[in-house]
Formats: sequence, structure tokens, C-alpha cells
Amino acid sequence: MRETATDDRRQPARLKRWLPFLGWLPQQTARSLRADAIAGLTGAVLVVPQGVAYALLAGLPPEYGLYTAIVPVILAALFGSSRWMVSGPTAALSIALFATLRPFAETGSDEFITLVLTLTFLTGAFQLLLGLARLGVLVDLVSHSVVTGFTAGAALIIATSQLPYALGLVPMASSGFLDVWPQLFARIGDIRPDVVLIAGFTLTLSLAIQRWLPRWPGMLLSLVAASLLAAWLDPAHTEILRIAEVPAGLPPLTAPELTLDTLRMLTPGAIALGLLGLVEAAAIARAFAARSGERLDSNQEFIGQGLSNMGGAFFSAYVSSGSFTRSGLNASAGARSPLAAVLAALFLIPMVLVAAPLLHHVPMSAMAGLLLLVAAKLIDWHSIRETLAISRSETAILLITFFSTLLLALEFAIYFGVLASLAVYLRRTTRPPVVVCALSQAPSEIQQALKAPCCTVVRIDGSLFFGACESVARQLDSHDRPNLVVLAAGINFVDLSGIHLLQRQARRCQARGGRLYLVWTKPDVMARLQRAGLVDHDNDRAHNKPMAITI
Repeated sequence: MRETATDDRRQPARLKRWLPFLGWLPQQTARSLRADAIAGLTGAVLVVPQGVAYALLAGLPPEYGLYTAIVPVILAALFGSSRWMVSGPTAALSIALFATLRPFAETGSDEFITLVLTLTFLTGAFQLLLGLARLGVLVDLVSHSVVTGFTAGAALIIATSQLPYALGLVPMASSGFLDVWPQLFARIGDIRPDVVLIAGFTLTLSLAIQRWLPRWPGMLLSLVAASLLAAWLDPAHTEILRIAEVPAGLPPLTAPELTLDTLRMLTPGAIALGLLGLVEAAAIARAFAARSGERLDSNQEFIGQGLSNMGGAFFSAYVSSGSFTRSGLNASAGARSPLAAVLAALFLIPMVLVAAPLLHHVPMSAMAGLLLLVAAKLIDWHSIRETLAISRSETAILLITFFSTLLLALEFAIYFGVLASLAVYLRRTTRPPVVVCALSQAPSEIQQALKAPCCTVVRIDGSLFFGACESVARQLDSHDRPNLVVLAAGINFVDLSGIHLLQRQARRCQARGGRLYLVWTKPDVMARLQRAGLVDHDNDRAHNKPMAITI
């Protein structure tokens, strides 16, 4: 009977683990439902201009940005762990997707769209596998400096790709960062004042609404006003470039192309986009969890993001992740649960059916103005200044990632950033400080037994493992007094190479007529030294007292 009752209690817990929405959906009340509905409607209005802008940024027809804000958002909300984060198209992933696939197909073509859907599915599969393997901790390998450098580089790429549209200089022979600038300078005399006026008007109006009317949908109102201005300047729709006609309708069913050649071609990019998406989502979810005190499950968030991208690939969506803009709006609008994100996606469906044909009246220069604003906001100036002021190594990581983003494929920029972070970490751990201390800092037993002229006291602030032994040995060899006292409170781990190092130092001290002493040794280190025969077993309970290393 007891076993049956225990099993009955475990079943709901197991069910909630695989279906986390069962934890918050039954708790809905009329009041929370109303709050989530208001927040969802606000988010749906915001995502219309954002989705269109980000789809163009990814080299896709504008409707794909709206499709990405429907099915992926619902799946991420139902299977994720954050109550306030809203997923969907993002600027960083859009430009990363564009840069990843640009060498393989012409943007906007049927082949390009097929590759987008396949890459989205592979990205989701990679994220889902990480979540199921409980490897949420892997996102910690991508440091804050890597994300800051990548987003700054992505912001410059975004701005560069949109400048031709904002200046009326399209079409351009290339949209690469280094290729566009010579063409811009060569065609500087062809800049169209009316196009620049529309772009500047859109950007200025959006900033003004955000400054004085922050609760209003500034991006949407700016696009409406810019469309009216373009209609006045060019009523015949012949001089000013507009967005391509957007078909009204629900997201069509699609399928990724999982051939061997395609998998071989897209897998590296899928891994990079998967990591970038998870870093984005984890950072946003952590930020809101810190504010609200909610408990966040990184592994469940990985699963939610993976399912959203895998499912979205069958409904004409491209790679999505958490959006800080829409998540912040969702929280400030009074959302109570992930139901707000679900409702935002559902409210978007009638908007797509009704408003999609109207997007044909929006000038491309207006969208370029908004994307220039998005690019400027992507750059985290505070983090950059903080990094430059505090840490040289973090500055190096930021700069490596930044220039890799500008000069290389974006997936390699993430890899280089992670490798640079690991290199800095390994450099720190393989060079632990060996600090010379005064004899007065040693225990009284040492002070009474030894005299200062014949004794050196050092403190090792790091573990003695194979990678650190050479550096520690060089620093210890520089001291030639007979007795060496090591304050070992900072040594958390000793491997076989570390044991050999201590043996060599003990022999050096013995050859000079002295001894090697360890003080304040941690129990785990003490146990390992005892197993190696360097310390008598009588020291089992005396790890805080001086002990001599025997050889």
C-alpha cells in the first residue's frame, strides 16, 4: 500500500517534468487570465513590425518573421521554465542565420528557405539533445564577454546591411561587412534625400515615442507614419522601394530537407546557432528569475527552446530564441504566467490574416531606420566600458569575438570566443600564485621550531595538478633556504604530478639540511597525500597542524 501511494505521488511530478505547463496552467484564475490576455495583446502588436524587420534581416520574405512568432512562441512557453520570457525572432539570430546561409544560396530563394527550415530543425535538435542530456551547464562556457563582443559585432553587421536601404543605394553587389563600405563611398553622390528623410523620420519618431510614451507601440506607429509620408512623397509607388507583397494566411506546413549532404553542410552552423540561441534565452530567463525570485531550470529551458525550433521548422518558422524586448514588455504589461506568451501568439493569427497585405505600403527605408535603432540598442556600452576598465583578459576575449564576428563566419566567431575564454581560464589555473609570506603568518609551532633566516613561508593559491606544476615548481625553486613552509589552505586538489612536485621539493629541502612542511591542508588533499605515503596516517585529524613531507 505504501509503495502504491508513493508511486501515485511520483507520477504527477514525473508528468510535470515532461509537461511543465501542467504546473501553472491549472492555477489560472479570472484575474490572472485577464492580466495575461492584456500582456499577450500588447506583445502581439509589438511583434508585427519586429517580426517583419528581423525576417528581412535574415534574408527571408517578411511573412516568415510573423510565422516565427506563432508556433515557436507557443512551444517555448509550454515547455520552458521561465514564466516571463517570450521567444520568437531575434536580431542576433536573424543576422547569424543570414551570414551562415548566404554562401550556400541566394537570399529569399526557394533553396534558401529550404536551407533555413533545415538549419532551424537541426538547431532545435541540438538544443533538445543538450536538454535531455541534462547539459544545461554548458551554456556557462559562453562567457558574458563573448556575448557582448558577438552582439556588438552583429550590431555593426546589421547596421551595415541596412545602410544601403536607408540611403536609397540599393541594389548593392554584396551585403558583406567589408564589401559594402567601398560601394557606399563610391556611390555617395547617388544618395536620395527623400529616402534618407523617411529613414530618419522613422528612427526619430520611434525614439520620441519610446522616450515620452513608453507604453505605446512605438515601432508600429512609426511604420504607419512613415508609410503615410512615403505615400505623400511617392503616391505612384514607383520611386521609393516598398516591402514585397506579404500574402495573408496561416503559416504553411513545411518540412526540412535532411539529406546527408545538407546535414554535413549545415551541422556546424546549427551547433553555433544553437549555442547562441541558448545563451540568449538563458541570459534573459536568468535576468527575470533574479528579479522575481523564481527557480529556473536550465535543462528544461533547453528542452523548450529545442522543441520550439524543431516544431517551428514544420510551420515555416526560422531559428528563434528568447527576446529581451518582448520579454520586458510582457513583464511590464502585467503578465502572470507563460500563458501571456501563448495568447500573444494566438492574437497574432488574426493580425496576420488582416494586416499582412497592408505591409506592402511600408517603405524599406522605414524598416532600415528601425533596424538601425535595433542595432544601436544591441550594443551593451555599459558592459563594454566595464570590461575595458576591469580586466585585460576579458577585454581580449571581447575583442577576439568582436573582430571574428566582423571578419569570419558568425558561427566561427562563437567558437573563437569560447576557445578564447577557455584559454584564459586555463592560463589562470595553470599559473597559480605562489606568494611569499612572513614567518609570523605561519602557525606558532612553526615559528617556535624554525628561525626566519633558515625558513621560507609561501602560500599557494591554486590546485597542484599537471598543468600547474611547472609554474609552481619554477616559483618554489627560486627560494634556497633549508626549510620551506607551504600554507596549503588554497590547495583544493592534488593529482599525481602535484605529489611528485612535493616529493621533489622535499628532496631539495633535505639536501640543504631542512624539511618541507604543509600547513592548513584540506581533508581531501590530506587523504590523497596519505594514500601516496607522503604523510603518516597519524595525521588523520591534524590537517590544521604542520606536517612534514616524508620521502
